[in-house]
Amino acid sequence: MENITLGQNGPSVTPLCIGTWAWGDKLFWNYGDRYGPEQLQEAFTAALEAGITFFDTAEVYGMGLSEKFLGQFLQQTQQSVQIATKFGPLPWRFTAQSVSDALTASLKRLQLERIALYQVHWPFAFFLSQETLMNALADEVKRGRIAAVGVSNYSAEQMRDAHQILANRGVPLAVNQVRYSLLSRQVESKGIITTARELGVTILAYSPLAQGLLTGKYSIDSAETPTGARKIDARFKKEGLQKIAPVISLLRSFGEKYDRTPAQVALNWLIAQGNVIPIAGVKTAEQVRQNAGALGWRLSDDEIGELELVSRPWL
Repeated sequence: MENITLGQNGPSVTPLCIGTWAWGDKLFWNYGDRYGPEQLQEAFTAALEAGITFFDTAEVYGMGLSEKFLGQFLQQTQQSVQIATKFGPLPWRFTAQSVSDALTASLKRLQLERIALYQVHWPFAFFLSQETLMNALADEVKRGRIAAVGVSNYSAEQMRDAHQILANRGVPLAVNQVRYSLLSRQVESKGIITTARELGVTILAYSPLAQGLLTGKYSIDSAETPTGARKIDARFKKEGLQKIAPVISLLRSFGEKYDRTPAQVALNWLIAQGNVIPIAGVKTAEQVRQNAGALGWRLSDDEIGELELVSRPWL
């Protein structure tokens, strides 16, 4: 498994990242119903056993519980693990000190003195200017509490602005975390992927399986009914499932060839784009092992092209 450098000179991380939004989250993911701390501990251990040592969290996930779980699990291993978390620019946070205080709180929950990657969770910062925000993050890099700075959900122009402010301080922008999958390719048509390549920014792709749509588990004929956040997602209704059928069919076809699941093929397609690290959300050890099956092999250029073609309606 070949590691990837975040941005131009950031930490070296595994080509697949484990997402922990569901760790402690009751609002969207029904934490406590069918999975709890024991399953999360097993998922963390399974990731390390599979050689995946890059985890993404945020202060808002589970109202801080996600970070706390990671902090507890980190105490039980000697392995080198890279953690990425996120700062939420909320309305009452409008000073550089508020950025520093949020980082301090995250580090405390994670039981760490330094974070591999600290990201701004969304681009609208209310009363906190990007200038103040990026300079506060640059200060923390100089202070040694952040190894790399990232943003999330930034447009091409917003990413360029953040990159420039940081560059003035001699700090590269390492990452832009965006929604990206075969069923969410707007980041390509909006120039975000091209701009990231130009600036030397790595793309972290969240929702790489489109909330499970690309697993093939949900179909018109399937008995599987969506739960949680999926219940209100139009893509899981009959019309939405009909629309994605050609994509799922192709994923199954390539999966049979390589003895892989549709989800593993979909993740492999993202990795094959280059400069892209999928963040696969998990709740259990089995889900980790499933996602790990996306690594250690590669679709052919022709197959990558076929998937690109069939998924063009989502550009």
